[in-house]
Amino acid sequence: MATEANVLSLDVRITALAQLGVVMKAIGAGAPWPGHSSGLVEAEYMVLDDLARRAHNQNGWATEENVRHAFAAWGEALQRVHLTEWSGRYPELNTMRTRPRMVGLILAGNIPLVGLHDVLCVWLSGHRARVKCSSQETELVPGILSVLDRFAPGTAQQIEFITGKLGEVEAVVATGSNNTSRYFEHYFGHLPRIVRKNRVSVAVLDGSETEEELTALGEDVFRYFGLGCRNVSKLLIPCSFDTDRLFKAFFPWKDIVHHNKYGNNYDYTRALWMLDRINFVENGFLLLKSDDALASPVATLFYERYDFISTADAYIAQHRDSIQCIVGRDGRTPFGRSQYPELWEYADGVDTMRFLLDLK
Repeated sequence: MATEANVLSLDVRITALAQLGVVMKAIGAGAPWPGHSSGLVEAEYMVLDDLARRAHNQNGWATEENVRHAFAAWGEALQRVHLTEWSGRYPELNTMRTRPRMVGLILAGNIPLVGLHDVLCVWLSGHRARVKCSSQETELVPGILSVLDRFAPGTAQQIEFITGKLGEVEAVVATGSNNTSRYFEHYFGHLPRIVRKNRVSVAVLDGSETEEELTALGEDVFRYFGLGCRNVSKLLIPCSFDTDRLFKAFFPWKDIVHHNKYGNNYDYTRALWMLDRINFVENGFLLLKSDDALASPVATLFYERYDFISTADAYIAQHRDSIQCIVGRDGRTPFGRSQYPELWEYADGVDTMRFLLDLK
């Protein structure tokens, strides 16, 4: 049976998401209650603000600064102009769904709000969801959906959050590591599914980047401590590129090493590489190493030099299935914008909305 949220028109649903974006932008800025124009009374607003403020109590990586950054990024994404462009790609969203499916969602928790996009896709598509949050983040996404329920009554009946097994579901979207993906494929192999694995991002430099562009690259490398699939973990640079330019540009991030977890990773890897007599350079908060591998450990950054840009392109083509985002010039993701994906830029390049709309 269709829920109340499901029978809301597309315009009403977009309006609700845009209003949610207003709230998330304010939370991201650490602003006091914006007033009744936010659509919430002060007590409702402060509940969500408090969740953002204390998320680090559950996950030490989820600092208040990073959590609010994630809220701000979502506030930017959930503007009516972006929502209209996103939904306009799927004419079926204008049709009321008379047979909603129960979709199981298994969310990741490596960076703040990383699973919110899947939840909103299910909600907007008119299906129902049974959501299992990561143990690292059990409150933020449910808190956001409770606000959406305020703007679109019935949302709480359409989206259910659970702590145990998924139970009976008709499709699955699961995000995890390469190891857990094998379990997901085995357990949900009989269902329509999207199973995501580990991915990382790369940046391609041509040597002519400005200091401002290299400084912006620091955002792609260090935001969320480098834990996200959209964080740059590998650089492809010309043979003549001076890596000292990177250390100069990254200097504003020097205090990151004072975070206990990041600092411990820095010290551990540094000691290990020294014992193994591995060549690397450092600046006190980042270890830079020439390596042909794609994924680098926390507090490190791998780079690989190329003679011709065609060599860099060939490397990307070889590893395309493991790359989420390519930062750089010439139509690539702009420097500093890797953590601001468009609503239609899906994880692993798999169109989640199309998958959901094609469920019969």
